[in-house]
Amino acid sequence: MSLADAPRKTLAFAALLLGAAAIAFAPIFVRLSDTGPTASAFWRVALALAPLWIWMRLSPHAERACALPWKPLVIAGLCFAGDLGAWHVSIAYTSVANSTLEANFAPIFVTLGAWLLFRQRVSRLFLIALGVTLGGAVLLIGPNFALGGRALLGDALGVLTAVFYAGYMLAIKAASARTTTAGIMAVSTTVAAVALLPYSLATADVFLPQSAAGWLVLVGLALIPHIVGQSLIAYGFAHLPASFSSVSLLLQPVLATIYAWALLGEAVGPAQMLGGLVVLTGIYLARRGS
Repeated sequence: MSLADAPRKTLAFAALLLGAAAIAFAPIFVRLSDTGPTASAFWRVALALAPLWIWMRLSPHAERACALPWKPLVIAGLCFAGDLGAWHVSIAYTSVANSTLEANFAPIFVTLGAWLLFRQRVSRLFLIALGVTLGGAVLLIGPNFALGGRALLGDALGVLTAVFYAGYMLAIKAASARTTTAGIMAVSTTVAAVALLPYSLATADVFLPQSAAGWLVLVGLALIPHIVGQSLIAYGFAHLPASFSSVSLLLQPVLATIYAWALLGEAVGPAQMLGGLVVLTGIYLARRGS
């Protein structure tokens, strides 16, 4: 890294950390919403569309539609739709701590996908880290095996979220070399909204907010975790290695657990705390060894 690049790298790292802090509020807004979880997933992106497209059009580097890298942007949008569709239901079914930690298994799936699809070599450290992460997952999810039903399904959906988020991270990294953060956010959010609309209409028991306060919650969900949080993360990914960026985002589940404890009174048991620490350690080692 040259001296000229140092300020940009520092700014990108700060953007990643702030983005993680912002998206950690997402499960809080989902829990406070008076719509169904799949409906809140749709409104999260739908209410963000107008500000994002205005940002893109007013950007000094605004691009014409023909210049946009449509393929990775469409893939990013579809993956993000799958991410939100699974994660918002997971948040409703299991604890905020569990769903957010499970969603952050994404770095594991990024590396496994690179091995399966591109035959990239996997180090011994990565295999050790994978075992550590799976052990932590057992501790984290273990109490819900006894409960079964919704709680266990919520944990499974949390892991599925990580699969979709891994695809999203790879797609925005590919798109970032050919377009701006504003372009990435505007197009991928539009694709996600189009994909989530029929899904939410078919599955949400309550599609429209029931009060002005309910609309404010959804506006907050669109503004803080999505427009602010995801935009900062997309900027950070554009200027930092994907592996380092993934590790930095491990701040999110820690903050989400703190927010849930402070704002929702959601307690975390000793086994879950230990499991969370083991999972975070395993993911960090996986990135070191991938």
